[in-house]
Amino acid sequence: MKPSTQDQAIEAAFGHPVGLLHRRATSGLAGPALHRVMELRAFLAVAEEHLVRIRDRVHQSTAPQRDLGELNPDDLRMDAQWLDAAVDAREGLLSALTNILTSMPAAGPDRQRLRPPPPTVRPAPVAAPAPARHP
Repeated sequence: MKPSTQDQAIEAAFGHPVGLLHRRATSGLAGPALHRVMELRAFLAVAEEHLVRIRDRVHQSTAPQRDLGELNPDDLRMDAQWLDAAVDAREGLLSALTNILTSMPAAGPDRQRLRPPPPTVRPAPVAAPAPARHP
């Protein structure tokens, strides 16, 4: 599992480490909010990884020690387009993730449970049937 810049915010919102939340989401035991958050988190981690790669590639190609004759404007143009797309993707994912996390109820003892406790309400006792009346 790749890290993301929002792991701490997710952990704070759900009260558990991202690894545990990921296992819950992939096991099918997660509620809709956790499932959506973990899907967005996975996309965000990939977008951030690509963004870092593009940034590092641009830094390498424009490093001060590089020969100016090695600069390739076509490569730099393509990197600029990839960088623009990666930044847009990251911003969209951050916005969606932030919307979900901020719309969730405040964290508290009840929110920290991944599975709600079984209901404590007992079924109402069944009343004995009334005696049949004969005419």
